Amino acid sequence: MATEMKVEVICKETIKPSSPTPHHLRISDLSVFDQVTSEVYVQLLLFYPSSSDDVNNIDHHHSLFAERSILLKTSLSETLTYFYPLAGEFKYNSSISCNDHGAAFVEARVNCPISQILGEPDLEMQKQLVPNHIECRTQSGKGYLLLVQANFFECGGVAIGVTISHKAGDAHTLSKFINSWAAIALGSTTTTDVVPPAQFGAAASLLPPLEFLNSPQPPLEFVHENCVTRRLVFDASKIAALKSKAASTTVPNPTRIEVVSALIWKCVMEASRSNLGSARPSAWCQVVNMRKIMVPPLRVDLLGNFFGYFVAKTEESEVDHDVQSLVAEMRKGFEEFKVNFANGISGEDVLQLCKELGELIGKVDTDNNYCSTSWCRFPFYKANFGWGKPSWMSIPAGAVEIKNIISLMDERYGNGIEARLSLKEENMALVESNQELLAYASLNPSVVM
Repeated sequence: MATEMKVEVICKETIKPSSPTPHHLRISDLSVFDQVTSEVYVQLLLFYPSSSDDVNNIDHHHSLFAERSILLKTSLSETLTYFYPLAGEFKYNSSISCNDHGAAFVEARVNCPISQILGEPDLEMQKQLVPNHIECRTQSGKGYLLLVQANFFECGGVAIGVTISHKAGDAHTLSKFINSWAAIALGSTTTTDVVPPAQFGAAASLLPPLEFLNSPQPPLEFVHENCVTRRLVFDASKIAALKSKAASTTVPNPTRIEVVSALIWKCVMEASRSNLGSARPSAWCQVVNMRKIMVPPLRVDLLGNFFGYFVAKTEESEVDHDVQSLVAEMRKGFEEFKVNFANGISGEDVLQLCKELGELIGKVDTDNNYCSTSWCRFPFYKANFGWGKPSWMSIPAGAVEIKNIISLMDERYGNGIEARLSLKEENMALVESNQELLAYASLNPSVVM
């Protein structure tokens, strides 16, 4: 019988940059993208099983934990000299004061083997393995933009939990930070492995902060109801079959993101229609990394937030949808988005996108509108701190589940996809028993170490 997981916090401390931030870098302006981004925190977990054959040698593990804790803290301190805004504090809603306030570092012991977590993934339970930005504050009550929790399991395994303010950066920025941190832990300081400081603030030079947004703004409201989150895994072979099914003369070579998204959209629409008793118009909002579509390509790899979204829609009169037609709608929405914004985007454009997003998914009566974000192709699985690459990357369940949010990320071995779905309970009950979906996806399978 599995042991109930208990996480014991051993210590909490503040990690400051190893070198003071130079005076000319003490203020990092926010871009309009940063200003309109909700004041939420993004969380991530990376799991590293023990590489030791002697998983029961407790004394050895304690010695190893001490070494790894020192390595993580030392390399984090060095990494913050490059990612200095993450060690700062927000100044109103216009900039970050890069004052070397520091990042939170939590060290914890977990009383079960890491295989228990990977064998029966529980997104709700994983909340204990990431630092809570509300609980982790300094004695003066100040919060952090970046928080890290190193979890050491009794078997010798490690899970690294990272929490970052979304206003300080998106998934692209988070992946750059984690891989730079890992590279420094391995002893690398080459410019190809570590992000140069000049890349912060570059987004603000393209899209300067708007003065009227400097004061606190009403946040983009997502609908909070009795929602549940489930994990689905689409392996590469099933995605290949789904691509063949979804291909059409309109979209002869659909992407794996398109086909998985289209199938999920079809199934959640069917569940909603069944529970509502009638078909309704539906919208699928897909977040897009703007860095990938700019023409000509950006000269620097912008850090911070730099994303938009496109919308695919169905009409009320359309009752039966197939994956082919939904893929075509998604491709149409993406191509229109590229035409509109590939040559540039203005602050007014960003405000309009934010307004439209709020209208689509920020109302109680938008049961059939969905928002999807993809972390696929971000190289989280390359983050090697000195004990191998992670066996699993996970996004734990949020403190409050938000209705109709879908998150996609890479499966460990390449072209598979893991999906997180947050839906109303009655809709989820139909989705997780949908036979068409289950023909291509596994519901919360074990993680292979």
